[in-house]
Amino acid sequence: MKRVLVVGASRGIGLEMVRQYRTAGDAVTASARDEAGLAALRTLGATPIALDVASAESASRPSLQIDGAGFDIVVHCPGVYGPRSDGLQPPTQAEFDAVMHTNVLGAMRVLAQLSDALAPQARIAVLSSRMGSIGARGAANGWLYRASKAALNSVLKDASLVFSGRAICVSLHPGWVRTDMGGSGADLPVQTAVADMRRTIAALTPADNGRFLNHDGAALEW
Repeated sequence: MKRVLVVGASRGIGLEMVRQYRTAGDAVTASARDEAGLAALRTLGATPIALDVASAESASRPSLQIDGAGFDIVVHCPGVYGPRSDGLQPPTQAEFDAVMHTNVLGAMRVLAQLSDALAPQARIAVLSSRMGSIGARGAANGWLYRASKAALNSVLKDASLVFSGRAICVSLHPGWVRTDMGGSGADLPVQTAVADMRRTIAALTPADNGRFLNHDGAALEW
């Protein structure tokens, strides 16, 4: 039995992560932003934590309360897309703040609190996106979302240096997934994407620390 922390499990990929890890018999602690999300986690048998990663007060140490938990696996899922731009349309300050606070600052707040909450050789995965890759960039649509995921990759790389020898840290591209964000025309059902990522996380070795991987484990360009 693994001890798993899923951050951002109100719906979509995060909630399916909780469902699949619980089905496998793992002990899961998971976060949601509202009572409806917390109730769904309780129904699945997870230990719920009320957490909004975009809120400094909510993401403070007293709110998270994970010291000494000994997590074997941590999956950080929160993400918002922001404006659906198709070129260089500048976002408003409110749009910029909402996307960057959730996608980047939220991860920085959570990762900073993991030091005393990890089992030896824990696996830490943040849900990034191929859209954040600079090397593979071939379009400019959703440039605020792209910028936030590129920044998230940088945050993960720094975490991999800090946790080197103690944990294996990776950025994962979940694929284009049929969720509220991905839409009904996306390539992958959420169940398949999550099953792929769980297999990839389980197969990680210390040599993978600091890598950017596709949901099926294939390497991606930064």
